[in-house]
Amino acid sequence: MSPRIIDVSSALGATLTADQRATFERDGFLHVKHFITREQVTEITGAMREIEERWVRDGVKVLNGTPIKFGTDVDGRPIVQRFAFASQHHPVLAELLRDPRFNAILQLVGGDTRLGTHEKDGLVINHYVNHAASNFTQMGWHTDSIRDLFLGKKVGPMLNVGIHLDDQDPRNGGLRLLPGTHRQGMWGLLFRKMYYLNKKADPQEVAFNISAGDLTVHDGSMWHRVQRSSLVGEASRRRVMYIPVINGAYEPKTAESPTPFYHRFQHLVK
Repeated sequence: MSPRIIDVSSALGATLTADQRATFERDGFLHVKHFITREQVTEITGAMREIEERWVRDGVKVLNGTPIKFGTDVDGRPIVQRFAFASQHHPVLAELLRDPRFNAILQLVGGDTRLGTHEKDGLVINHYVNHAASNFTQMGWHTDSIRDLFLGKKVGPMLNVGIHLDDQDPRNGGLRLLPGTHRQGMWGLLFRKMYYLNKKADPQEVAFNISAGDLTVHDGSMWHRVQRSSLVGEASRRRVMYIPVINGAYEPKTAESPTPFYHRFQHLVK
């Protein structure tokens, strides 16, 4: 049975609409079409390639304590399949995050809220491609907020904002969410699913019908996964940028930052 496709939000402006707020409070996510143009998508993927070439050439393995995930593309060349702190390494990506429309998204959390460009893992880019030598094709069920507990902190408000760089037919894989799970208690956060090992579809999950340039935002306490594509090779390629929205004490990562414990499980994400 195919997952339900979620409704699309109205365009994102300087402030959130009442409907956008209500939808997010109820479901825990929003989907905004055409947040950036196809031309911007092309600029961003070009920036990705430039960063990738430098990191492969220089043998970069870890940035600010976060391991970089490498893999192999369909043509056999080495690629980065999970970037971290990417906006610190190319002006095109840094400029994107200055878009004033992000201020509207910050309103979903309120208080001392900011884009985590230098915190957690910064601007992450996930590059999924389904073929025999790929190192990143799917991701099992998880929440983003669990990282706070691994770091010995109280779970705080957090959003994950995604900008999608490829068209994505939900029948061929992609992001899946469990609506309303952002309102669960601590038991649900910890035990509703087996973290990362459980990759099975859930009868209640929803999917997105994505076009390159779309924006999604979901609550960090929400259960979600990434379904493996039913296609193989170039047709399966999905690239998504994620930037965290956080508040509270400013905790930037530096070259001296240790690798968080939860990254020891990165090998399970394949």
